[in-house]
Amino acid sequence: MDLGIDRAHGARIYDYILGGKDHYAVDRAAGDASLRLWPALRVHMLENRGFMHRVARYLAERGVRQFLDIGTGIPTSPNLHEVVQEITPEARVVYVDNDPTVLAHARARTTSTPQGRTAYVCADMREPEAILSDPRLRDTLDLDEPIGLTMIAVLHFIIEDDLAHQVVRQLVDGLAPGSHVAASIATDDFAPLPLADVQRVYQAYGENIRFRTKAQTEDFFAGLDVVDPGIVQIHRWRSLPDASPVPDADVAMYGGIARKP
Repeated sequence: MDLGIDRAHGARIYDYILGGKDHYAVDRAAGDASLRLWPALRVHMLENRGFMHRVARYLAERGVRQFLDIGTGIPTSPNLHEVVQEITPEARVVYVDNDPTVLAHARARTTSTPQGRTAYVCADMREPEAILSDPRLRDTLDLDEPIGLTMIAVLHFIIEDDLAHQVVRQLVDGLAPGSHVAASIATDDFAPLPLADVQRVYQAYGENIRFRTKAQTEDFFAGLDVVDPGIVQIHRWRSLPDASPVPDADVAMYGGIARKP
């Protein structure tokens, strides 16, 4: 099995910058170089984590009982299943990632409530049909009932626009009406110069990133009913009343939620 320890991985860089322990020297090198060029990277990643928590809570509070999380990342508590099962203990969550290291840590650390269930699928998000047909997913989720599909900070790792749209379309097509899609997608709209440098660092360490504009991000939600406040910078999506203000230039991600009619 190729653990990919000779090249950086977005999830492991994320883990390193947020103070985790599940990364390799190449991930630390990529993270340190990126932080030197754009010190706000840590703030940006923390805001993405907060966005995930808010969208998970939003969906659970509106009755979503099943979740499909594409691009799990290194599990950092509270993770998606902890957020939703606190509200709905019977919630079921399937995590998907293509890094065997990520899934090994997820299996070791992630424990469902007795009423609910979690499962893990090692798959590439570029192959949505394989994800939706995986026996572990089918054994955990009922695709005839609404599902909360979360794609948090992963679509920018698909640099081809046509392929990225195809992935989202096929995943959404496989879900029942009433399902929701939540996504956050990288942009360089607010800090283009340092982010161009960060993009080059990621590429030098073996991880490609594709930044997208707001209009390009909105295209991923075409045909769906977008939830207020729409597609916005993630720190502005239903921010908590006591949240500390964050400069727009420190957040390089758009995000939102939409419902499948």
